[in-house]
Amino acid sequence: MTYDVSIDGKNYRVELKRAEQGYACRLDGREVALESVSAEREVLWLLLAGRSYEVRREAGANGVMHIVVRGRRYAAEVRDPRAFRERRAAAGKDAGPLRLVAPMPGKVVRILKAEGEPVEPGEGVVVVEAMKMQNEIRSPRKGVVRKILAAAGTAVNAGEGLAVVE
Repeated sequence: MTYDVSIDGKNYRVELKRAEQGYACRLDGREVALESVSAEREVLWLLLAGRSYEVRREAGANGVMHIVVRGRRYAAEVRDPRAFRERRAAAGKDAGPLRLVAPMPGKVVRILKAEGEPVEPGEGVVVVEAMKMQNEIRSPRKGVVRKILAAAGTAVNAGEGLAVVE
């Protein structure tokens, strides 16, 4: 498995291969002695080149992932360059209409943006209530709300279109 990893804006290529015990690891083409143990959810203990590290994963604002190592927080992103979903998302990220869909069945309780209104990345467009919790459906990119597909008060199913941002 090969991954492109970005830590605080610095890019690395990490290659992992199953070995007799655990994985063999190459970092930017260099062999690295690595052992890992999953301690608990979102926590990994690494023995890297003879040094021990506790690595804790935290979700940050706007979907940015952080890792905390020895009390220091780093912005982190991991990509599988072979993953179809990521290639497709990257290819269509800034072009063409984007359909916002309901992540789960629920009821549209509020429309936050009208058709023709500009929207910024992370800005709410529609609010859906599911299991007595209100979920703001946000635009993943800058654009204009071209069409609202569901009216306030209507029930929606998972995957059903709510709005189109272009």
